[in-house]
Amino acid sequence: MAIHRVNTDDYTEQLQQKAARLRQAFSEYTSLEPELFPSPPIHYRLRAEFKVWHEKGEAHYAMYRQGEYKQPFIIDEFTVGSELMNRLMPLVLEAVNNSELLRKRLFSAEFLTTLSGDALITLIYHKKLDEAWETEARALQEKLGFPILGRSRKQKIVLERDYVTEQLQLGDRTYQYKQVEGSFTQPNGEICRSMIGWAKDVCRDSSGDLLELYCGNGNLTIPLCEHFDRVLATEVSKVSVNAAQENIAANGVTNLDIVRLSSEEFTQAIDKVRPFRRLKEIDLDSYDFSTVLVDPPRAGLDRDTCAMVARFPRILYISCNPQTQLENLAELSRTHRIERFALFDQFPYTDHTESGLLLVRK
Repeated sequence: MAIHRVNTDDYTEQLQQKAARLRQAFSEYTSLEPELFPSPPIHYRLRAEFKVWHEKGEAHYAMYRQGEYKQPFIIDEFTVGSELMNRLMPLVLEAVNNSELLRKRLFSAEFLTTLSGDALITLIYHKKLDEAWETEARALQEKLGFPILGRSRKQKIVLERDYVTEQLQLGDRTYQYKQVEGSFTQPNGEICRSMIGWAKDVCRDSSGDLLELYCGNGNLTIPLCEHFDRVLATEVSKVSVNAAQENIAANGVTNLDIVRLSSEEFTQAIDKVRPFRRLKEIDLDSYDFSTVLVDPPRAGLDRDTCAMVARFPRILYISCNPQTQLENLAELSRTHRIERFALFDQFPYTDHTESGLLLVRK
């Protein structure tokens, strides 16, 4: 057995090394020092997926080392995971090993937790799940006090619910979010809070309207609404759009509209290349956009979207891949300069870096 632990003594030095690399990478475009947002050194991951390794009739949690995907290593503690995740992991494993129905052909286990103390456990199988499995899973759900979800090929069995509810405190406001299993959520809760706080600070003196692309479940969108007259946000995932609509209502937001469009589709719509039925209730010409917020996937902005956002006075660009952000910056720097620069340490003890830029028209 192995314990998945990290050497917290090295954390500050590792973060400074990340900052130095990011500063060097962006030195062609700015002399600013990145604002640093460190992660908690342990218990920072709110979601994780574990392979279930079967050996001598017993199930174990297992993970793969980077670059080694044939033989996983068994773990019995996951210190980077949230404290709630670590409390639930041995209870779930004990129940699985005490029940052949729960253990047989169990392939992986996923834990989704929140800073506010909610959790969802998903058990994924290489077999059809039947009523007998459901009975055992309900007993486990009752014991844990948190919902269990079962998955197999073409099966999804929701015993209670397929989401968690997060509550994030920022200043004197508490924001509530429905986070659906299988959809994107920020894995590091405190870094998520830092991103929202930084974006709110960047936008605190804003005027006019905000456009957001890739809005997800409204994680950034909803807190920013108080800084703008109106907000229009787009997201391609139907699950995320539905969650965002519920989050809008839960947070009492009245100046935000969300439409299900990709960034490429929205670019075509705003350029009047083609109409979209999903925009029939939205008058794009009535907006006075002063700011665009983008938080794209690792591939960054496509060429047409990059050209479209360059027309905005201010661009708030949060990236999970500074390399593709740099590639976009080669174009955006022709029209905009960097006014704010941030590093968010989403995944400590790794080479992964996330960055934020406020670009202002020259």
